[in-house]
Formats: sequence, C-alpha cells, structure tokens
Amino acid sequence: MSLLFFIEIVYVLIVVAVIVKVILDTDDSVKAAAYILLVAVLPVVGIIVYFSVGINYRKKMLYSRKLVLNKSQGEEVRRFIEDYRHKGDATLEEAFPHFYKINRLFPHVPLCFATQKNEITLLKNGEEKFPELLDSLEKARHHIHLEYYIYEDDETGNEIADILIKKAKEGVQVRFIYDDFGSRSIRKSIVPKLKGNGVKIFPFYKLMIFRVANRLNYRNHRKIVIVDGETAFVGGINISDKYDNSKKNKLYWRDTHLKIKGETIWNLQNIFIADWNFCSGENLQVDALFFKRHFNIESCQWTQIVSSGPDFKRPDVLLSYIQAIESATESIYITTPYFIPPKELLTSLKMAALSGIDVRLLAPGISDSFIVNAATKSYFGDLLDCGVEIYLYEKGFVHAKTMVCDGQLAIVGTTNLDHRSFELNFEVNAVVYDCQVAEDLKKLFFDDLKFAKGIDAEEWKQRPKLAMLLEKTIRLFGPLM
Repeated sequence: MSLLFFIEIVYVLIVVAVIVKVILDTDDSVKAAAYILLVAVLPVVGIIVYFSVGINYRKKMLYSRKLVLNKSQGEEVRRFIEDYRHKGDATLEEAFPHFYKINRLFPHVPLCFATQKNEITLLKNGEEKFPELLDSLEKARHHIHLEYYIYEDDETGNEIADILIKKAKEGVQVRFIYDDFGSRSIRKSIVPKLKGNGVKIFPFYKLMIFRVANRLNYRNHRKIVIVDGETAFVGGINISDKYDNSKKNKLYWRDTHLKIKGETIWNLQNIFIADWNFCSGENLQVDALFFKRHFNIESCQWTQIVSSGPDFKRPDVLLSYIQAIESATESIYITTPYFIPPKELLTSLKMAALSGIDVRLLAPGISDSFIVNAATKSYFGDLLDCGVEIYLYEKGFVHAKTMVCDGQLAIVGTTNLDHRSFELNFEVNAVVYDCQVAEDLKKLFFDDLKFAKGIDAEEWKQRPKLAMLLEKTIRLFGPLM
C-alpha cells in the first residue's frame, strides 16, 4: 500500500466521521445539510469551518454560568412582577384578542411578558435617535446601562463617550457592554479612555486568537440603553456616524429605533444585568432604582420585550414572529435588511398571503453584502407566487428590522430575519400592542415604499437562468451566513 493511498483512506474516514458528527450534533436538518455540503465540496476548508463555527461551544460550556447568575437575581422583584403578570393577562386578551397569545409563549422566561404602563416613541434614523439619547444621558442621576453591537470611534461615538465620562465623574454608575467584534474600532481608543475615567466597560465575549472563529460566530447583536431605570432605547441603530444622515454620509441609512418609558424597562434591565454578570464576572446586586415600581406617565401602551440567544432552549424571537404572522387577519408589513428565513417563517408568510392577507416585504435594493443579498433574492419567487408583494429600497441601505400587523401590533428590534439572528446572535425585540404605535410604524413603512421599486412576479420569473442558479447555489449555504 502506497503512502498516498493510505493518506487518502485516512482522509476519507475523517470526512465520514465529521459528517456523522454533523448529523448527530445538529438539530436543524437544513443547517446540517449545509455543513455536510460544505465538508463534501470543500473537504479541508469545510472541516475547519465546521469545527470553528459549527459547534456550539458556548452552549456546552460558558452559558451555564450566565444562567446560574440569572437565577440568583432579585427574587423579591421576580415575585412582584409575576403577580403583575397574572393580573395583566386578561386585560391584554380583551384589548388585543388576535395577538395576546404572543404574551403566553414564554412562561419559561419570568420577565418576558407585556406590561401596560408604557410610553413609546418611534424614532426614525440616527438624526432622531441620537438627540433623544444624548438628552436622556445628560439627565441621568443614578445609573446608565449601555449594550451595543457596533460602537464606532467617530464623532458620534466620542460625543457619547464624553457624556459617559462626565456622568461617571458626577457619581452616576455607568456600565457599558460592547461586542468585541462589532466594536473592534474602539478597543485601543474609546475603551481605555472610558476605563480611565470611571466608566465600567467590558466586552461581551473577548476575542482570543485560538478561539477567534467560534467567538466571531456568536455575537451580542443587542442595542440597549437604560437610564435610571425609567428611560430606555432599543432597536436597530448602533452608535456610528453612518446612521445619522444629517452628517451627509455617502450612503443614506434608513433605520428605526424606540424610546421607551415605563414598566417594560424591567425586562430590558434584567437582560442587561444578566449580560453584565456574564461578561464582567460580577454578581451585580439588584438595586430598587434598577426596577422602579412607579412611573410618572399617563400613557398605557402595552409592550413586551422578547430576547433570544444561543443560551435559550427555544428560538423565542422566531416564535414571536411566527405567532404574530399566524394571528394577523388583515395585513403584515415587514422591513428587514437580511432575509434568509427558516422554513417555518417562510411557510407562515406564504400561508398568510394565500389566505388573502396583505403581506408586503421591504428589503434592500442597495445591500452591504452581495452574497447575503443573492441568498435573499432566492426566496422571492416562492413568495411572489403566493401573493406576497416585495419591494426593494433604492434611496440607500434599509437597515430597519420591523413588522406591523393589522394596524394593532408593532415589532421593532435588533433581529434580522435570518438564521444568524434566530440561532446564533443575542437579540432583543420590543413587541408593542398599540394601535397608535402600529399606525405610526405603518406610515413609516408606506413612506419608505415611495423610495422602493416593486417586483413584478412575471418579470421576476424571466430573469436570466444564470442569476437564478447563482442565487439558489448561495442559498444552500444560507444557514452558515
């Protein structure tokens, strides 16, 4: 037996062993098929990719520590909120009979339920968000909690950093979590400046050379700000000049965010504290000012915070989308920058359209990723055949992650409609049960359609076969994107 033949036999056995491991360890059959295809087509590269990003090391090892810390937080606060939850269920069901079931999906998450006393402000783009954020930070008296995927070392990033330093020197508790990959530009600039001036700051999961690939795969994609336990921000807008179109950037950036006052901040605060305890190694004690029980607001806009990540037993954000889609009776309007949906979500959208519901999808005409955009387009044909209207935004890059149903339910958050957001990233969405907020979001959607081109179903079918082949080939690797 020649040495070359022996090496070939060993290599084939290794490939077979890896494929067996993929089948045994991957619950999602589509994802498993993608990894098997990758290993088979690009054997050496495929094996390296799978062992780098395919195995959920974090779920097996690190996250148990985060969960233990969750359980130890504020039992008195939990008892109070659980009592609140049971009293509110019937009221929500009466007010929103089509959508109240979303509120019942997450009994395993103690703080994931709708609260009534909230005031919600819809913010369009950075030019509306950043002034509101800066004003709220300036007014902080007790604490500021920030958590961002992308924080840039630019004019906006430094302006906010200066306020954080100022507030820390005034005695305000300032805690900041940043994603070590998404916010890599601030590691050697803003991070040491903040640390040296009293701001407590930690990367969510610090990148290290030997584990860099796997740690890149699991990202903290959340964007959360909480000020004094009474004002919060959540949505798709990171801290970067590019989100503020008043700065005359080369590319117009369209995004949506929420400013929140009221009781739903309890859940955002719980998410932040759990993340803080995980990345800082602390066990932050629950302060009464973190979870205020009384808010000086008159508005009653039911709001629920839904989060998910690799440490969750179920894909909670995905479940909330599917429940909302299947509960709608009139209209579903979705805006997303990345659309590589799991089969369940795709089926729900097609069934809704086939049943006569007005389903419209707004996606980027100008994308920041050719590969992701090609995979996205591969889904359009089936949706168009079922009656879904699809529009491509052409004014700039649409980065908003929103859905509005029946003029009653609005969802705004950090979650893209793709496998990465549903399975790998740490995400957070606000689900607002309110006709005024839903109508405002619906108006934003139709305003955006003025700058979008609708896709004609028949013309879409006539596109070059080579383009279709490329898109569907790239789609095979959709679960890996």
